[in-house]
Amino acid sequence: MMVILQTVLFIVLTAAAGYFAFKGYYRVYKNIMLGNKRESYTDQPKLRLNNMLLVALGQKKMFKNITPAILHVFIYVGFTITQIELIEIFIDGITGHHRILYHAVENIAFLRGLYVFTISFIEVLSLFVLVATIAFLTRRWILKVPRLNKPELKGWPIKDATIILLAELYLLACIFSMNTGDMALHDGMYGFLVSGKLVPLLSGFNDTTLHLIERLGWWGHILGVFGFLVYLPYSKHLHILLAFPNTYFSRLNPKGYISNVPEITREINLMMNPDSAAAAPEAPAEPVKFGAKDVFDLSWKNLLDAYSCTECGRCSAACPANLTGKKLSPRKIMMDTRDRLEEVGRSIEANKGVWNDDGKSLIENGYISVEELRACTTCNACVEECPIMISPLEIIIELRRNLIMEESNAPAEWTGMFANMENNGAPWQFSQQDRLNWKNG
Repeated sequence: MMVILQTVLFIVLTAAAGYFAFKGYYRVYKNIMLGNKRESYTDQPKLRLNNMLLVALGQKKMFKNITPAILHVFIYVGFTITQIELIEIFIDGITGHHRILYHAVENIAFLRGLYVFTISFIEVLSLFVLVATIAFLTRRWILKVPRLNKPELKGWPIKDATIILLAELYLLACIFSMNTGDMALHDGMYGFLVSGKLVPLLSGFNDTTLHLIERLGWWGHILGVFGFLVYLPYSKHLHILLAFPNTYFSRLNPKGYISNVPEITREINLMMNPDSAAAAPEAPAEPVKFGAKDVFDLSWKNLLDAYSCTECGRCSAACPANLTGKKLSPRKIMMDTRDRLEEVGRSIEANKGVWNDDGKSLIENGYISVEELRACTTCNACVEECPIMISPLEIIIELRRNLIMEESNAPAEWTGMFANMENNGAPWQFSQQDRLNWKNG
């Protein structure tokens, strides 16, 4: 009877976790799709796949900073491979049996050895994860690495990072209590490498207590995994999943390339060559909106970037504007974009799929300030440094375009330069026939 109750409970919890997790991930998808879809990111599929394998799976860009890269690989590889043990936990939970895979192969020496090796390897990787997790907590709370202690991380972001690291420790404790309790209960029958060394810690406990320790570890681990899956769509650690599509759909243009606005290009071509008017594409029927003022005006890829951001701060640590004390932080640009998108998404959901303009935008209103946007030098340092090919620069450029072309909001120095370029074809106040006088003599 107890076995049936445990099986039913396991299935109910699995279904509940799946339902709430799906709601969370679908909410993120709907928010990302609020962006415009003017651009396509499906060309050169082989190159895109190569980027995804090298950057997202292979962690290629992480190794510019070797120490955190190694620690991150410990957690990344360990977290991925340790989930193999979940296969058996799920089978045991559904069938009501205990270590069903082991007992299925215990009389076949090779397969039994492979099973023991796999679990032992998972335990060794778990030790590496333990070391890396403690190191990350130390870097964040004791060493206080500068890029991990900036103003934009105060409040929820730093709590979110700590919650995930503590959750890692919790899951590791559950794995080892499950395996060690099981080993002690069965007199070391399984032969697991690490938990076998921990068995003496449980000497003196009776079988009932050992079984309880094993069950607490088993249920604690699976409940921790369910909780993690449900929590992930609300955390910056969603990059665990989104790094793969984000690197696949990244721009393939050379760094430094800034896309033209087609409507502006058309007008310039007509100005430079009036005879081409007949062959020029027709002007759009409705007024064109230049740049981006809110999340709706950004591309869906920009919004995917925002959700994929790991908040690692490598972009801000490399930003020359940030290094010289200016207000700009590329990491904050991505965080503000995501926060505004979340706000918009909640409003649409509350109004049953309808957007009621709230009078706010991504510029100002507690999000990205004009001062931040003007501080950017478009040097691409942030794009170069990002481990998963996010481009804060694209968002900055689109927001600045809107400020200048829609709001006429530009410093006097910029306005003078724009006027010179329009009238003289150069940023300087020389007539066009005098532009090359600088070379005389």
